[in-house]
Amino acid sequence: MAEAEECERQKTGRRRRRRGRRKGDGSDPVEVLGEEVIGLVMELLDARSVARCTAVSRAWYEVAADNRLWAPKCAELMAGKAHIPRLTMIRTASKLSTYSMAIMDGKRNRITREDLCDHAWEYHFTIAAPEYWRNLDPSWKHTGPPMRRYFHHDGYHSADPHDAVWGGHECEYTIITSFVGDGRIRDHYVRINRWPPMKVSRKEDWSWELSNHLYRYNSIPDAEKEGCTGPLFPVW
Repeated sequence: MAEAEECERQKTGRRRRRRGRRKGDGSDPVEVLGEEVIGLVMELLDARSVARCTAVSRAWYEVAADNRLWAPKCAELMAGKAHIPRLTMIRTASKLSTYSMAIMDGKRNRITREDLCDHAWEYHFTIAAPEYWRNLDPSWKHTGPPMRRYFHHDGYHSADPHDAVWGGHECEYTIITSFVGDGRIRDHYVRINRWPPMKVSRKEDWSWELSNHLYRYNSIPDAEKEGCTGPLFPVW
């Protein structure tokens, strides 16, 4: 009997505390210190911690999602990156949304036609390539800058004039993506004519690499490019 009464008293106490919090009993730091002070505290937190604060309550969300708080975090995130996603240029998006989309895009390994065409690419032979080809590659012999390749929206693939390897022949590219039953990507690669497929990978600075056992393509950093690069809408 005594245990039942004690349990009931505890339940009553919890209900009273919940009612007190709903009425604003001064236990919420935002109410006690004010939004400006809490905002200054959040400026010292990392982005993940600030993002978690948005889930505490509506009052916390108003502070933690403020554009003034996220603008410098976006700048810090994109500093030193090889490419800046075009979707970060959406003017109507909040800075919190911009940060989140940039993070997701930076982890994306599925390349699009926009990604290929927006960048210039350095072209290198690997050690597995025939010696004759490697001798034509200035980066192997340190006789000049790396060769460059360019992708075009009409499916054409080109090189700089007087490229010793290119030879001026017709060249086309395709992007191949296959999926398994649950929507996950099973295979994803880029292919030039009938040459071996090139697997797609992403580096920490958000640059791209296309590679096979004979050669590789590396996207040239262009973070200052007007309008940024890549697809305008998220691709997963």
